[in-house]
Amino acid sequence: MTATPAQPYSPSVPRARPRRRLPRPPGPLGDALTLMALPLLAALALPAAFAGGGTRRWFGGRAESQRAEAQAAKDAAAAAFYELDTAQRDLRISIETITAVDDSPAARRAVADFDALGRRIDEASHQYINAVDAHDLDRDDLEASAAARARTELTAAKEELGRVKQELDRFTDGLGPLLGKAETQLARLAPAVERARQALLAASNALDTVRATGLKADDLAARLAALSPELTKLNQGAGQHGVPQTLERAERVTREAEAVRVEAERLPERAAEIDHRLVSLRTRAQALTTRSEQVDPILSELRRRFTVACWQDLQRVPDVASENVRRAETKLAEAHAARDEQRWADATALLSTVRALLNTTDEAVSAAGDRLHRLNAVQKDPQQEIDRTRFAIRDAQRLAMAGRNTPDPRHARPLDDAVSRLERAIATLDGRHPDYWHFLTETEAVRRAVSRVVSLIRDERGAAGH
Repeated sequence: MTATPAQPYSPSVPRARPRRRLPRPPGPLGDALTLMALPLLAALALPAAFAGGGTRRWFGGRAESQRAEAQAAKDAAAAAFYELDTAQRDLRISIETITAVDDSPAARRAVADFDALGRRIDEASHQYINAVDAHDLDRDDLEASAAARARTELTAAKEELGRVKQELDRFTDGLGPLLGKAETQLARLAPAVERARQALLAASNALDTVRATGLKADDLAARLAALSPELTKLNQGAGQHGVPQTLERAERVTREAEAVRVEAERLPERAAEIDHRLVSLRTRAQALTTRSEQVDPILSELRRRFTVACWQDLQRVPDVASENVRRAETKLAEAHAARDEQRWADATALLSTVRALLNTTDEAVSAAGDRLHRLNAVQKDPQQEIDRTRFAIRDAQRLAMAGRNTPDPRHARPLDDAVSRLERAIATLDGRHPDYWHFLTETEAVRRAVSRVVSLIRDERGAAGH
């Protein structure tokens, strides 16, 4: 590095007074003092060389002021460029987070907008870089006009960088909902995968415990084995299979593994329940066999004392009961075999079929005995049935007239029809062989019709009250 030339003389700067030289000692002593002084002079001269700005020449106050302003503009532009670059890097991370999770139209639109914004950032960055490359502010002979142009171009580049930064900030603010949703899903990912692993482990342990008691669980083991490929995909990670797909897979594995665990833990109880139902339904089938044998005597009495219309629909009850009991016993045997083979689902289904058959048989056998009981009662005292029906009609008529001078035709008409229908039913009791069953079915029908009118009135008044 060369020392800065001495400052030229100017009238405004007083000339320094020359120093008086001291006489140099003669001989070797003088030479030694001279040599000792040289490093000291060099050391003193070195700071002076750097104090003037290195090799920079100074051409006056205006040029140096323009250089300083251009340098300040360059520094400001550099700061704006760095700020924009940092914000773009942060935004790119946000976009990558969204695309890793979300494939919705909104997410795809955000990616496209980010790409377009990236092109704007590149244009502003090139403008800044070109302005920096075009002007060497450290040149010795930098003129004031060149420094002014540099300041103008660098300031324009900074302003453009600032405008693009504002656009980027607005775009970032608009990403809030998408980014929040993506971050939420990412936060759920690791716990969801861990829950799936723990659920699979719990299901496997439950199966081992059940098998240790001697119970089979082949169907549950097969269901658990079917989840093994899903576990492999979970272990491969969301990077390979996608975050939404991995979340969905983890939740599905958790549900299915939990179902296997629950069924495995309940298997001993289920086996005991099936054993109990086998015994209970077998006892019920035997009881129904005994009860069905009593239907023939009941039918015989009905035929002897009442008209054909009172019992003809019960003619096939003995045969139907016998057939249903036979089928129930067959299904019971099949259910027992399924239980011995530990085919739990088959055993449960067969027992449900047995129960339905026995329920149907029970209803048919009970219908015969109930028919005889009701016919005996109405034959002995039909007035009780008549009074019961008339009371229902009168109660409905009072309700229809409550708060009114005349009844609503929609209510009065069906109630009048009920009165007429009851009178006709009573008339059928006259004669040598009354059809008591027809009389009973008619009075039941009248009461149902009256009940419908009562419900209609109450519903209308309830709605009006609200």
